[in-house]
Amino acid sequence: MNTPNRRSRLAAACLLALAAPALHAQDGQRRADSLDQLLDMVRTHSLSDEGELKAREERFAQERERQAELLRQARAERDALEKRGGTLETSFDAKKRDIDQRQRQLDDKPGGLKELFGVFQQTSGDLQGLFFNSPTSAQFPDRNAFLEAFAKKMSRASEISTIDEIERLWFELQREMTETGKVARFTAPVLLADGSEARREAIRVGVFGVVAADPAAYLAWRGETRSLAELKRQPSDDTLELVAAYGRSDQPTARFALDPTGGSLLARLVETPSLADRIEQGGLVGYVIMALGAVALLVALERLLVLSVVGARVEAQRRRIDKPDPGNPLGRVLAAYHQNRGVDAETLEMKLGEAILKELPSLNRFVTFLKIVAVAAPLLGLLGTVTGMITTFQAITLFGTGDPKTMAGGISQALVTTVQGLCVAIPTVFLHSTCASRAKSVVHLLQEQSAGLIAQYMERGARQAA
Repeated sequence: MNTPNRRSRLAAACLLALAAPALHAQDGQRRADSLDQLLDMVRTHSLSDEGELKAREERFAQERERQAELLRQARAERDALEKRGGTLETSFDAKKRDIDQRQRQLDDKPGGLKELFGVFQQTSGDLQGLFFNSPTSAQFPDRNAFLEAFAKKMSRASEISTIDEIERLWFELQREMTETGKVARFTAPVLLADGSEARREAIRVGVFGVVAADPAAYLAWRGETRSLAELKRQPSDDTLELVAAYGRSDQPTARFALDPTGGSLLARLVETPSLADRIEQGGLVGYVIMALGAVALLVALERLLVLSVVGARVEAQRRRIDKPDPGNPLGRVLAAYHQNRGVDAETLEMKLGEAILKELPSLNRFVTFLKIVAVAAPLLGLLGTVTGMITTFQAITLFGTGDPKTMAGGISQALVTTVQGLCVAIPTVFLHSTCASRAKSVVHLLQEQSAGLIAQYMERGARQAA
């Protein structure tokens, strides 16, 4: 094989190897059956690729021109906005200077009225505090809203009060001064002690307080809620009767129970705990002490009654020695004497002593219990004191000493139980002494009569022997 033909065949094989993937890439294309056909297909494919490249170049050139146009438009819009921003900034500075100048003119224009407006503002603030706690606000509730709006307006330097508002401020001040010397009747909603609300006819006595006449009750003005409220705990019935009579009276003068402090004493009355509250503060130990005291009182009353009856019967029996009655201790002792008259004196003495000993349990019954209660009550009070102090120290550990109310419960229990123990122990000591003395007096009478009987028996025996 010569060299040119060999080279031409090698070139054709390489061209065929390179063109084969392109010719077989798409389905439906025909295959090259000869080298000429393959060459024709390669030429056609090359021309097609060249056309696509030119189309892409044209599109790229068009896009580049469009982007350049957009860039020019953006720069032009930026320049316009920068120019407009400069104009607005200049206008803003000019307007700010104009506003500052006008504000200075506004500040300089009132002149001496500024001090007057300051006085108005201070007066309105003072009146707000005065009206907040004044019971006259229950009769004139709209003035508080006016004072709040007036004070807010005066706090803004850009606003000036009108003549009507200033006159209204003077009017409210004058009306408060006038109402302090008046007794007025009006109807207002009242918050009752059970939590419900009802409209009641109220009587305002100056600024000292407000009462309701039917039914009679003392009321309190609550500034935080702007309403009248019935006191949870009222004064005595005599005082409420005065209030009711005052409400019904049509005379120019009438008696009335007045709180000169404007409600402070009545508030203390509400906070003062009652006897039931004190007992409840003692807790469980307090209830045990009170229960022991009640039982000791009942036992002491029963002993005093029984011993009084027994003492009266013994005294009656002593006047009738010859007629023994088995219904009393002395009668039973006399019965033992008559049953043993035939024995010797020593045996009779022992029989009478036995009869007296039989009477001792019934006479001294429950007396020892009273002594135990008198001793145990202070000890229980001490137990409640220790328990209350433990509760107090636990509250201090948890909440600190910043709020005294957290320690009040334990301290109350500590003090109340001590008082309860002493209140039970002291009367019980006296009751025990009284019961014991009466029982001893009866026993002493029995022993005295027994000794007299023995002496009489021995004397009679000695006469018989002589």
